[in-house]
Order: sequence, then C-alpha cells, then structure tokens
Amino acid sequence: MEEDIGKRLVQAIKDPNNLDSRESIAKAMELTKAYASSGSATHFSTVTKLFYDLFEMFETGRDPRTK
Repeated sequence: MEEDIGKRLVQAIKDPNNLDSRESIAKAMELTKAYASSGSATHFSTVTKLFYDLFEMFETGRDPRTK
C-alpha cells in the first residue's frame, strides 16, 4: 500500500488539477506548514515525513502510525 500512496503523491504533485487528490494535498500542506512554522520541527526530514503521513491519512482514511 505504501508504494501506492507514493505513486498517488507523485501523480498529485505532477498534475495539480487532478481532482482525486487535490483536497488531500491541500489539507496535508496546510497542516504541515502550520507545524513547520511553529518551531517544533527540528529537522527537515520530520516535516517531509509529516506531510507524507498526512497525505496518506487523507487519501486512505487510515492512521499511518498503525503500520
């Protein structure tokens, strides 16, 4: 499933007019920007992982922490 989410994310970034993932990208981006600007992020990889996990959560409806 993780590979499928990765492919969906790449496709959504490549084609921003893709209606299937537009809402997931927007929600994940908004929450990630809020986290990054809060000063809580101490490493770049934390921000990228958070964005990926949020995108996965909005796309699948499942908690990515349960892997």
